[in-house]
Formats: sequence, structure tokens, C-alpha cells
Amino acid sequence: MSVLPDPGATRAVLIGTSHYDHLESLPAVSNNLTALAEALTGPTSWALPQEHCTIISNPTTAEMTMGAVRAAAEQARDTVLIYFAGHGLVDPEGDLYLAMPQSKQQRVETGLPYRWIRQALLNGRADRCVVVLDCCYSGLALGTMGGPSDLADQAAVEGTFLLAAAAETRQALAPPDETFTAFTGELLDTLQTGIPNGPELIDFGALYRHLRIRLAAKGRPDPQARDRNTGARLALGRNLACLPATAITPSTDGEPPTGRSWPSPSGIRTVRGFFKSLADVRVTSGLTHQMVSQRSGGRISPGTVSRLLNREGLPKTWHTTAAYLSACGVPDQQVAEWHAVWTRLLTDTTTDASALTVPQPRQNQKPTTLQRLTGRVSRRNGRSRDHRSGSS
Repeated sequence: MSVLPDPGATRAVLIGTSHYDHLESLPAVSNNLTALAEALTGPTSWALPQEHCTIISNPTTAEMTMGAVRAAAEQARDTVLIYFAGHGLVDPEGDLYLAMPQSKQQRVETGLPYRWIRQALLNGRADRCVVVLDCCYSGLALGTMGGPSDLADQAAVEGTFLLAAAAETRQALAPPDETFTAFTGELLDTLQTGIPNGPELIDFGALYRHLRIRLAAKGRPDPQARDRNTGARLALGRNLACLPATAITPSTDGEPPTGRSWPSPSGIRTVRGFFKSLADVRVTSGLTHQMVSQRSGGRISPGTVSRLLNREGLPKTWHTTAAYLSACGVPDQQVAEWHAVWTRLLTDTTTDASALTVPQPRQNQKPTTLQRLTGRVSRRNGRSRDHRSGSS
């Protein structure tokens, strides 16, 4: 089953070089970064907080770039995504280097070795790793079939997916008259328009198959991909081609919509992820806020639905969320799973808040017997000192 990551526990680093001192510049790369960041932070994709999506445009040093990659790999608990667009270089040993603004042909030491990124991800703590490379010879990152060097074979994580714009011997394409590079432009178009007759969620497996068909039809380089375990099931966004054009009309008998793949709460780790998935439930249902209210039998108003989905803190009581889920049509068994997640998150946030609270003495609290005795001794000693001071 395809899943969207928890945005509160996910990080993305988008790296791009559009200006080169010694290589042909690629102005479209700047547009790639801006549009992809907008997509990843949007509601139909990962809905990442702005601070969880880092853009590194025309990095001046490999150290600066790797600092951001390592930080993302360390902070992410759910998914970490690394994207690069620019020129790709190959050293005499056949390893891939990512070209920086000062890079030169045949001078791979002026670039960023891809193996550094791979190692940083291997050392990270995320359950899933995604690498998207829009550069020449990017297929080299996939390694040889069965080889020990590629990330997909080494990563001890739940799922890994590598998506490359071109084979190991092919150049990627950046048409001068187009806003985006060929590969990233097709990826963005897929997120914006969806896959006709495709799945409800565009997972990386479906995305790869769709990109191959679309790019081949245009005579452009074939993308390459490799995944491990459940990497291909990780979704990049909702399939907008599958969303209902109009909201579903509530049935007169109050029966919920059927045949829908409801967002699973099993992967939720953070409060932000909880509300992102709650909002996805309404999108999946095809219902407006008013319709959700009607289906609830008046238990929640349209305004309550809106406030629930735009909260920043977890509700202290469960009944409103339960009414919302049931009104959307989520089966009772899955509502129970949501309740378990809510209980866990509420316990975690309460525990965290308690750990940060410094106990303060209560006002008007009666002194203990020890405190009263200590006070008497202190006063007696004070009078003795006063008496000695006056006699000297």
C-alpha cells in the first residue's frame, strides 16, 4: 500500500547549480528548485514545513552542501529526500561527481562526489531515503546490478528509492526554450496534472513508470530507477487526475462512500503529520466542510471542521476527531487506529511538556515540621548573633 510520509518527521534538501564558471550554465535549474520546493510544501504533496525543505542554489563549497545533507539525514525519522540538478561529471574510475559552480571538465576534484551523499544517508536515521538526480550520467548512482556499492543495496532502512534522469552513459537534457529541465519538468507536470487512470497516490514506482512513457514519447533520455524493500511504495503526492471533480453527494441513508483507500494513520509520528493525514481524509472523501457537518448529524459544524484541520496543537479530547473521521466515511476499525495514534501523540506531548516544566513552590503552603524547626533554630541563632554583636 502506498503511503505519504509524515511531514513533521521528513526532510528534503534540493541542490542545484545553474551558473558555471567553466561549464555551460543551466538557467532552468533555478526554476526546478523553486517549483519543486513549492510542490513539496504544498497540500497535495508532502506538505513539508518551510523549514524542513532546504534549497541550496549554486553552492560555493562541497562542505556547505554536505552540511545540509548530513543535517537532514540526522533530523529525519520518516523520510529524507536529496535532489540534485546540474551537470554530472565522471572520474577515471567511473564514479559520479556532481558539478559545482567552479567545476571543470576532467577535474573531478572540483565537484562533489556522489558517494559522500550516499554515505551521509547511510549514516542517517530516516526509515526511508530518496535520491533524485537530474544530471548527465546520473545512472551511475544506481551502481551495477548486484554490485555492492549502491545505496539501495547498502542501506539498512525500510525503503530506498533512487531516480536518475539518464543512464550511466547518457546526458540529461535541458532544452533552452523550456522553463524546466526535461526530466524535472515532466516530474512537476505529473504532480500538477496527475496520472490518468493511475493510483490514488503517486508512489515512486508509478511515477517512474509514467516518466519513462512520457519522456520516451518525446524522444528524451530514459530515466533510471532502483528501489529496496518498500521504497517504491512511498508516495510523492496525490494523483490529481483521480480526485473527484465535484464533491460526492451524501446518500440519503447516511452510508459513507465506499471503495476508497483511506490515508493510513500507521506512519504518523508527529502532530503535524496527524493533521496532514486528517486533511487527506477529507480530500479522499471528496466532501466539503459543509457535507462533513451534514454527515455528522450536526455533531460538528463546518467551522469546527475547518478549525480542527488548521490546529497546531493536538486536541485534548477525542470526540470531535472521531465524529469527523466517521462523517468522512472512515471505517470504524480504522477510526480505532486513529484513536490509538492520537492517544500516543497526546501522551508524548504531555510527557515532553512535563519534562520542560520546573516545579514552583505553591503559595500559602503550610511549612513542614522540619521547616518549622529549622526556622526556630535560625531565629534563635540570629538573636544570639545580634546579642554578641551588641556586646563587643
